[in-house]
Amino acid sequence: AGGGAGGEDTLRRKRGGDGADEDDEGGEEAAGGKRSEMSAALDSIRVRSANGGEGEGGDVDGAADAERGSGAPNELDLDALSFREGSHLMTNKRCDLPPKSWRATKPGYEEVHVPAARSVAPPGEKLVPIADLPGWTQDAFQGMKMLNRVQSKLAEVALRTSDNILLCAPTGAGKTNVAMLSILNVLGQYRNENADAAMEEDGDDGKVSRHEGHFDLSAFKVVYVAPMKALVQEVVKNFSKRLKPYGVTVRELSGDSNLTRQQISETQMIVTTPEKWDIVTRQGEGRAYTQLVRLIIVDEIHLLHDDRGPVLESIVARAIRQVEATAEPVRLVGLSATLPNYADVATFLRVDPKKGMFFFDHSYRPVPLQMQYLGVTERNAFKRFRLQNEICYDKAVGQRKNGNQMLIFVHSRAETGKTAKALRDLAIEKDQLGLFVREGGATQEILREELASIKNADLKEVLSYGFAIHHAGMARADRELVEDLFADGHIGVLCCTATLAWGVNLPAHAVIIKGTQIYNPSRGRWAELSPLDVLQMLGRAGRPQYDSEGEGIIMTAHSELQYYLSLTNLQLPVESQMIKTLPDHLNAEVVLGTIQTISEAVDWLGYTFLYVRMLKNPGLYGISDKAAEEDPTLKFRRMDLAHTAACMLERSHLVRYDRRSGALQTTPLGRIASQYYISHNSMALYGRHLRPNMTDIDLLRLFSMSGEFTHITVREEEKLELTKLAGRVPIPVKESPSEPSAKVNILLQAYVSRLRLDGFALVSDMAFVQQSAARIMRAIFEIALRRGWSSLAKLTLAFANMVAHRIWRSQSPLRQFKNVPEIVARKLERKSDIEWARYADLTPSDLGELVGVPKMGRTLHRLVHQFPRLELSAHVQPITRSILRVELGLVPDFEYDVKVHGYVQLFHIIVEDVDGESILHHEMFLLKNTGAEDEHTVVFTVNILDPLPPSYFVRVISDRWLHSEAVLPISFNKMILPSKFHPPTELLDLQPLPVSVLGEAALTKLYGFAEFNPIQTQTFHHLFKTDKNCLICAPSGSGKSACAEFAVMRMLVNDPRGKCVYVSPKEETSTNIYRDWNMRFGSILRPGQVAQLTGEVTPDLKLIAEAKIVVCTARQWDAVSRRWRQRKAVQAVTLFVVDDMHFLGGDSGPTMEVIVSRMRFISAQKQQKGGDVPQLRMIGLSASLANAREVGEWMGTSAKGLFNFSPKVRPVPLEIYTHSFDQSNFAGRLMAMGKPVYNAVTRHSEGKPSIVFVPSRRQAQLTAIDLMTYYQSIEGKTFLGKGSEAKDVAEIAGRLREPALQQVVASGIGFLHDGMLEGEWEQILDLYQNGSITVLVLPVDTCWKVKIVSHLVVIMGTETFDGRERRYVDYPIADLLHMMGMASRQGIDTCGKCVIMCHTPKKEHLKKLLYEPLPIESHLDHYLHDHFNSEIVTKTISSMQDAV
Repeated sequence: AGGGAGGEDTLRRKRGGDGADEDDEGGEEAAGGKRSEMSAALDSIRVRSANGGEGEGGDVDGAADAERGSGAPNELDLDALSFREGSHLMTNKRCDLPPKSWRATKPGYEEVHVPAARSVAPPGEKLVPIADLPGWTQDAFQGMKMLNRVQSKLAEVALRTSDNILLCAPTGAGKTNVAMLSILNVLGQYRNENADAAMEEDGDDGKVSRHEGHFDLSAFKVVYVAPMKALVQEVVKNFSKRLKPYGVTVRELSGDSNLTRQQISETQMIVTTPEKWDIVTRQGEGRAYTQLVRLIIVDEIHLLHDDRGPVLESIVARAIRQVEATAEPVRLVGLSATLPNYADVATFLRVDPKKGMFFFDHSYRPVPLQMQYLGVTERNAFKRFRLQNEICYDKAVGQRKNGNQMLIFVHSRAETGKTAKALRDLAIEKDQLGLFVREGGATQEILREELASIKNADLKEVLSYGFAIHHAGMARADRELVEDLFADGHIGVLCCTATLAWGVNLPAHAVIIKGTQIYNPSRGRWAELSPLDVLQMLGRAGRPQYDSEGEGIIMTAHSELQYYLSLTNLQLPVESQMIKTLPDHLNAEVVLGTIQTISEAVDWLGYTFLYVRMLKNPGLYGISDKAAEEDPTLKFRRMDLAHTAACMLERSHLVRYDRRSGALQTTPLGRIASQYYISHNSMALYGRHLRPNMTDIDLLRLFSMSGEFTHITVREEEKLELTKLAGRVPIPVKESPSEPSAKVNILLQAYVSRLRLDGFALVSDMAFVQQSAARIMRAIFEIALRRGWSSLAKLTLAFANMVAHRIWRSQSPLRQFKNVPEIVARKLERKSDIEWARYADLTPSDLGELVGVPKMGRTLHRLVHQFPRLELSAHVQPITRSILRVELGLVPDFEYDVKVHGYVQLFHIIVEDVDGESILHHEMFLLKNTGAEDEHTVVFTVNILDPLPPSYFVRVISDRWLHSEAVLPISFNKMILPSKFHPPTELLDLQPLPVSVLGEAALTKLYGFAEFNPIQTQTFHHLFKTDKNCLICAPSGSGKSACAEFAVMRMLVNDPRGKCVYVSPKEETSTNIYRDWNMRFGSILRPGQVAQLTGEVTPDLKLIAEAKIVVCTARQWDAVSRRWRQRKAVQAVTLFVVDDMHFLGGDSGPTMEVIVSRMRFISAQKQQKGGDVPQLRMIGLSASLANAREVGEWMGTSAKGLFNFSPKVRPVPLEIYTHSFDQSNFAGRLMAMGKPVYNAVTRHSEGKPSIVFVPSRRQAQLTAIDLMTYYQSIEGKTFLGKGSEAKDVAEIAGRLREPALQQVVASGIGFLHDGMLEGEWEQILDLYQNGSITVLVLPVDTCWKVKIVSHLVVIMGTETFDGRERRYVDYPIADLLHMMGMASRQGIDTCGKCVIMCHTPKKEHLKKLLYEPLPIESHLDHYLHDHFNSEIVTKTISSMQDAV
């Protein structure tokens, strides 16, 4: 073997290009060798040098081609390929302006005028009146008479078809109504057939709405993706109102608003931002949202050009791939501003250019817009500032002379006030105030009256002069006042920030954008406005009702003039920014399970906008012309990109990447990165620098070094303020305040401490840091949990909550409630001698006295008792020497209030070792508001460390509340561990016995195979050649029933009066055995000699008297044998076979124990009476037991008759794979398992039969359908067996009763459940056994009923819902062993396979239980009274002595 491994290794080296080469290449690049000079386009490195012809030319060329041929992908430098300038990228070289444009050069600036594009409607263009739409849709357009030109053209496609649409039209062209039409199309699909008739009859008979009950609202969802939070809220407001008549609920789902499962199920339309939707669909449980989605509307899809573009690419690609995988249609509707390369966006959205692509140019604006572009050439900053104000003033005067209002957009809150004041001062200076507010007019009066109510100082100063300001930092009352005054025309000039453009619809005749630089905290510098914002602001120019045209004026630096001219004149192509964040998006798909090999990654890249643009414009994306010609589909290029991203992820330990097979596998770190949206560089940093015992100082330092903050810089003007803050924050910062990492650290602490900041840039930096903080802390918390570091986990969880609540750990826990006055909280903090745990015991008056405000006492008392607190109790029991079973009781000890606590509270259950260093077990506990009064139990197992520690600690920590934790020590000094178990029997390497050893020809015929397996061979002599008792323990599926048959045959051959009883704890098993034996032994015995008991005593006794072989369950035999003294038939039994003895530890254990003891008692009594009585022979069959020797001694087996094989010994070896899933929600976890189950079946079964076990009947149907759709969409094949005829199977399928079953059977998948007709059950089993269908999906409760084997068994989930206990319980271990035993076809397979999918916390425990023998204990002591009673009735026990 050693040689083999070595050989493989050298092979790998020879093939090269696998591991070592890539690094070298990187090295040469870095050294800045000739290569990088020769060409910037990386993939043509070698080709170019060939053309350079430097002696070795042809050679290199050949090498390049050869390397391409062998398909070893290259690593690219993604940073060099990504666009530095982000959304500001301009790929057009020149800009053609419309005719009649003119330029003028003025002192300090240049001016370009572009006239308004007027539109002339062609004759014969008809507008669609609302009345022509279907009657039921008209409620959505209340107050409108006609659709406008754009909407009329799209009405047919949007409302009456389900084709994908891309609509490009200028801002304000009424795209919202097109979205509305497409939503009505979905509603129409789920409208009852008879709704029209019903609407006519109804009239108004007091229903809430005339549409009530006409729509199946639970069957669909619509998702509307809008880029800004302000926009999301506007859409929610607008659509809620318009869809209300239909009973449709619209909710927002954005950064800080999470929806509960319940809310999601009640919502039909979800309005969300791209990032949030990405997070939702990234998680497997997101399928709960996405399964019902029928329409996705992406607004402002030209955002693809922005830095946030990749997120849009990712969600659209994911949606399209999901449609292809599940074959459930989802309609995509893209709405965008006008852009030149709309055809590319249409291709990306899978829009049919003939049907769904619509493009409207600027002439379709509701109000034509004349534009002025001012490029300021002035260099001196101060002069430039003055110049800008003067230009603004000139334009304002021009507008006021015509009686128009104007908006001036500036880019910081402080700037609004500064600009307004500067304009006012200029007006005073030039004595033109009268232009803005007429002396003695009504406006002047109104403005003076309003002054009193205004809070904002800047606004107060300028309002009476007819100027005003507006930004998000103002009080709501002030903002609304300004909006109203402006709408009524009392304010002439309004200086505002971009929020006005997004959130509030206030049009004006003219709009000035004063400067195009905006502060961008994620980059840490002033950057150009995003094109999105510019278009949105210009969209506010021109009031549709009054103006014949509007004016837009952009002031910018002279160097940027060209960019803005291109942007607003349709000449700026949209490019893809995907390369920058490719690794992170790839990781998300790997975690989701949609990408599992590098070739799937290449395929996924083919769905992105990046691919569409790479094909169109290869040079821009660093692809040489030659490479583009040789590789028309860019397959190699995508391969390189995917390979590079995978290598980067592998270096950060987010995926495992096997370069030989190209397989990609996620890691726990990868899951965390995807779930919390953390970049791979940050994850790599945490991976390297996290230590188990970090202090808060270390943690904050690490936090401030995260990749998310790399762009933050420290400006000169901030240093002073940062130094001051550094002195005020509680946790010391080691670096000097001029270090960027120190700035992040200080800002985070300042945020938690609620300190006031002055600098504008600092405020937005702080907001940026704070947005990422909770997310990053949660991620580090998850990493700490994965690594089992207790102290770090507690620290990071505390920090995440400190950031969320903005309080420190040293502050009063009551600050986490909203309504605690600052002064009260301060007083509580001074009384630090009273510890928090004791507050619960204080009375209201004590609390009132404590803070010195008696009337606060009751409120405080209420809050203290609403604070989440749990009482813990535990019951522990060692199962083996290394496993401890803990039953944790949790009693909520607080007043649950849905307003405060929401519908569900999360707690982390953490078991730590005695030092509190490492986490031995972690799981989540959900406390629902419905169960806030009840006691809850959580059962889990923990490993016992060796040597035995004095104690463990169980901590239950609230997920969202600081200081809410309960600790319970579990002491071990009274605990008695079970004794060490004896080693298992060794399986000897014997020559397999042929069937002929049985001697009798009649007996040999009973077997359909030629030789016995090793376990049967080893036990044969003892069973067939002696009369001794025997216990055989071997894993399920290893042919133990044949061993029992040896003993039965010996009895038939040797003892004419012999009687055998076969007992099994499960009815299903005994039925299967009866069918089998009746067919086989029935052929050599008289009819009636093989009998199955019915459970009715009188007929049963008759059956026993007649029969030679009796098959029954433990309960039935208990009932029959209770009065054994009177029943000769029971005494006549000579062979007693007990199957599945490992059930002694289960529910039917006590009954089994009693009947085995009773049979031995009968035998002993008969022996005492003397005479020629044959001794009763006992045979026990069981799974591998840890304490088999004790069971054997109790049954009266000698050491020679005890065969206890290890669970690893199987006649057909079994490969076991365990997959763990992190989703804490049961349904979400099953959804996440869907694709992995399909992968397991296709990967491991190789066309041989497979069985999938699922938790419930409904899941069986869902999984079968899932498997069918995945296989058809991904491979385009079915699971029908090799030899079977599709039409024969289809014919049988057509006769089945259930429609779902017909569908799946026709494609080679069957499922069974208890509610089926007996005949159909048999039919499906026959189809499976003759190989027509190769996949069978079974609910777990049928696992004992079916007697089948397969090559592969997949166990999907290891818990099921127990209706009595109202919680999810684990499958019994015996069931799991039994299911695993089905994965081996003796004599056919050389090896069986079993894939077990489970919840992450259970994985280790399951592996231990399945790989080690089972320990079983007696439970008779709990049920002794029942069995005592029956023995007293039958007079077996008549005195205390008898009982003993």
